[in-house]
Amino acid sequence: MAAALPRSSARLMSERGLAVLVTLLEWLGAAILAVLFLVVMAAVARRYLLGDGLVWSDELAIWLNVALVAVGAPLAATSALAMRLDVVVSLLPAAGRRVAAILAEAIAVHGALVLALGGASVAALVGGTSTVLGLPESLRFATFAVGGGLTLVVVLWRAALTQSWPAALGALVIGAGLYGLANSATGLFIATPSLVAGLAAAAGLLLGAPLPFALLAGVSLSGAFGGLLPEPAIVQNTVAGVSKFLLLAIPFFLLAGELLTAGGLAERLVRFAAALVGHLRAGLAQTALVASVLFSGASGSSVANAAFGAKVMAPALVARGYPPANAAAIVAGVSMLDNIIPPSIAFLILAAATNLSVGSLLVGGFVAGAVLTAALAIGIHLSVRGVVDSAPRASGAERARSFVGALPAIGLGIVVVVGIRFGVVTVTEASALAVAYAFVACLLLRSLNGATVLASLRKAAGEAAAVGLLIGASAPFAFLLAVDRVSEQMAGLVTALGGGPLAVMLLSNLVLLIAGLFLDIGAAILLLAPLLLPAAIAAGLDPIQFGVVLVVNLMIHGLTPPLGILVFVVSGIMRLSPAAVFRAVLPLLASLLVALFVLCLAVAAWPSLPLPYKELFRWL
Repeated sequence: MAAALPRSSARLMSERGLAVLVTLLEWLGAAILAVLFLVVMAAVARRYLLGDGLVWSDELAIWLNVALVAVGAPLAATSALAMRLDVVVSLLPAAGRRVAAILAEAIAVHGALVLALGGASVAALVGGTSTVLGLPESLRFATFAVGGGLTLVVVLWRAALTQSWPAALGALVIGAGLYGLANSATGLFIATPSLVAGLAAAAGLLLGAPLPFALLAGVSLSGAFGGLLPEPAIVQNTVAGVSKFLLLAIPFFLLAGELLTAGGLAERLVRFAAALVGHLRAGLAQTALVASVLFSGASGSSVANAAFGAKVMAPALVARGYPPANAAAIVAGVSMLDNIIPPSIAFLILAAATNLSVGSLLVGGFVAGAVLTAALAIGIHLSVRGVVDSAPRASGAERARSFVGALPAIGLGIVVVVGIRFGVVTVTEASALAVAYAFVACLLLRSLNGATVLASLRKAAGEAAAVGLLIGASAPFAFLLAVDRVSEQMAGLVTALGGGPLAVMLLSNLVLLIAGLFLDIGAAILLLAPLLLPAAIAAGLDPIQFGVVLVVNLMIHGLTPPLGILVFVVSGIMRLSPAAVFRAVLPLLASLLVALFVLCLAVAAWPSLPLPYKELFRWL
């Protein structure tokens, strides 16, 4: 018998095996995203060149997006995109952290089993074929069954490597036990099963479980206490949640931002920003702010901007004498603008959850973005002390050259927003055109090659799958909230001080400020917007304005503990303590809260404005 491999060699082979599997999933996601782009672009080209569309393109694109989310589910459970909250767990002693890690993986196992077995069950039950594609309807659910099965493998494999094989086995046993409990007839009945789902999801989040799988596990467990969503219905709601044509814009905007960054156009924006404001006090920090405003028009992703700023702007700030934590805080603070200034992925999620007009939300985003930019500029000016980094004032010729250099990136934002606002293209078409624009612009400038394009596809596909899975996992949770009539209870809460616009506005924002401390930004939009919007409309508030303020409120939580995704992204790249960055960002956070209060007062005052003033502001 051959001698057993040394322990280190066996571990090395296991690590390589997992890395190969993850890489294959990333490449498969990139291939699906590439095909998805080609399908949508073919439909756009036929529509505008030949005057008709492709009958099958919309449905095929939706099916491809479902496949992208399913393929990316294992990555969304185990990578940096997993949306795991580790702040609470990190406070535990070593033994407690080990137990929490096993329980977190057990919850991920439970969620993966829901997708795998629930998806297989629906695939076996659903009959018929798509009238447009001629493909079996069961395929959409079968892809989620496969994705859930792969997630189970990757989660346990990763747990075995990061902890131990006994720990992985323990996670499997506990996860399977939770799954069995969720599908058993306990005889217990709770009047509001969504409360069970919420508590279970919250417990999973605090233990460090990936957020989408904590939501799925929570909804699943509610079934044992009277919940009205059996396992097949959970998967059906999840698939329905991602089967919206509007959501195709998310992977495309992410890909456009990746291409701009990889192609060097984002750095051109930085040079133009430096020419505009580099001579001011705290000139480099103000440059980071203006660059973020400009990059917002091309990316739509605050996380992407934070990652770019941490790699490009933060080292420059540190070299100019900024303490590393302060440099990180500035980059994180200004990055929140990307999901406010159009095009904005947060507004796309809000529109998908509430059916509000995307074009109107984008216009509102410009107004809110201007207010927040002014607040951040003031916050930077007042908070930067002991750093002299102003550059000589750029000449008119230097500004003109930097503007011409930045035009390709600036033009992308203009084309997208103008096209959507004036109804020339749909949001999804605009996002696909944004990818084509970024690709062609970078090719003409010879700043892209095959390797960078493929890397951009892989990264954008993984990010899009993580966002899509969160949207899908939130759908059954939102269904439970609707069945339990939580919106009526929420309406009672936000009208506790009266049903006037100001009272509802202030109480709604208080609810959002508290909830945003514990919910991911995307999940908070998906779960809270449908609950709060009816009360806002009943109070006479403009739904578009309310939606814009809701997104602003929740985006501020990208800078607040314990989740603070923007702080974690920047501190992770810069290898800093998140706690130090959270402290350093407080002045900017204060300026943003003041801006939020100003916006709240403006929106609350809007219903009482005389009609001529309303028409004037609408025209402006």
